[in-house]
Amino acid sequence: MPDFILQANGVSHQYGQTQALSDVSLQIRAGCLFGLLGPNGSGKTTLFRLLATLLPLQTGTVSIAGFDLKNQSSQIRRQLGVTFQSPALDNRLTVQENLRCHGRIYGIASGPLKSRIDDLLNQFAIADRRHSIAGELSGGLRRRVELAKGLLHHPTLLLLDEPSTGLDPAARRQFWDAIHDQQHREGTTVVVTTHLMEEAECCEQLLLLDKGKVVCEGSPQELQASLNGDRLTIRLRRTSELRTRLESFLNAESRPVGDRLCFRVNNASGDLQRTMAEFGDEVVSAEVARPTLEDVFLEKTGRVLSDDHEAKS
Repeated sequence: MPDFILQANGVSHQYGQTQALSDVSLQIRAGCLFGLLGPNGSGKTTLFRLLATLLPLQTGTVSIAGFDLKNQSSQIRRQLGVTFQSPALDNRLTVQENLRCHGRIYGIASGPLKSRIDDLLNQFAIADRRHSIAGELSGGLRRRVELAKGLLHHPTLLLLDEPSTGLDPAARRQFWDAIHDQQHREGTTVVVTTHLMEEAECCEQLLLLDKGKVVCEGSPQELQASLNGDRLTIRLRRTSELRTRLESFLNAESRPVGDRLCFRVNNASGDLQRTMAEFGDEVVSAEVARPTLEDVFLEKTGRVLSDDHEAKS
């Protein structure tokens, strides 16, 4: 197995006149938990679909497990496990029937398939739901069944598209515990698309995308450490009137995020005390925080990750 399970160089993709991806390159080491982070419209879903062989490669090269995406997509599909954002279980079948049908599609013989289903049901703590109808399960349980389904054939690369969408916090934690367990148990390489900070921080490496282009890449710790100073966020009663005065007072440029002003400063706690003394009742709320991945994205693009004004691509 190559050191890099996935390599992409100069990948671009268009939908008509819309440029969804522009010259995207990345490398993913075998066994890594790799995150594609970006808001709607960033291109992460298009990149996911390309890697899952659901879209034709227009420009650039992609190699997965030593196979060329453009000419060997059928060999690549044997290496992939995929869990989509939209549910992909047959809600009329039981958990076991869903897994058995999927295993037969991959040509797994009855004996090994039964053993593999038993192992995965136990691994993901859903053995007691073996005979439950899929459509009657909670969202968190369905996600675990879908994860088991994607892992039936021992894929070398697991692709997860916004995997915890719609899950409550407890179900989300259980799902991610299952992902980490699988990664450590079998060394599976995992690529996940997400716009959630807590999920991105679970990844070993991240690629930040915006408007189809790579913003930056690195571990969450490296990306956060790349920003100097702390974040001081202030909400004023008369933001438009006082913004220039506050910037001059702090000797720092602000970035508006909704009705708040964000500053990057070296002494956030001291600057907050001075601001409160100077602006008094004009301050509605204030927050001091260490740099986050949201701050990295804001610093690089001037936008927040929660921007949802663009069409998803």
